[in-house]
Amino acid sequence: MRTDIVLTGRERHFNPDEVIVTKTDLKGRITYANRVFLGISQLNLKQAIGAPHSLIRHPDMPRCVFKLLWDRIESGKEIFAYVLNRAISGDHYWVFAHATPSFDSKGQIIGYHSNRRVPKKETIESVIRPLYAELRMIEEKAADRKVGMHAAYAHLLEKLTKGGTDYDRFIFSI
Repeated sequence: MRTDIVLTGRERHFNPDEVIVTKTDLKGRITYANRVFLGISQLNLKQAIGAPHSLIRHPDMPRCVFKLLWDRIESGKEIFAYVLNRAISGDHYWVFAHATPSFDSKGQIIGYHSNRRVPKKETIESVIRPLYAELRMIEEKAADRKVGMHAAYAHLLEKLTKGGTDYDRFIFSI
């Protein structure tokens, strides 16, 4: 699979009545992808199944948001997040994602499931883009990627606390 994808600056869209669905194993490798996901990501089923979900990660997406996502789902909790993804062509698309762990009959996490819907454009432009640019700037300032991610993560949590809210309340308020 290509890792040298050049960004085009073109935005892709899917219909508001459509839902992007994927499932992954515990390592984040895709085990299921619906036709909406395949269409928007420009992958075929053979390319998608077994590939790391990070294949569609856009480089402008703050790493600290993925840290928050993984921390939540690995602990057995769900999370909602705005995510900027990258299609194989280099086009991009925004989603409002709901990621949740999948459990077996004994309550053990066996994978993850994500449904994504069309986000509100106004929310992306007025809140998410500026916030993500701020977080990316913090991440990029650090000489070490991991240090930068943790610094941006701490900044996000501090910003929420100063605003008198937590992550979930913030996401549902915008």
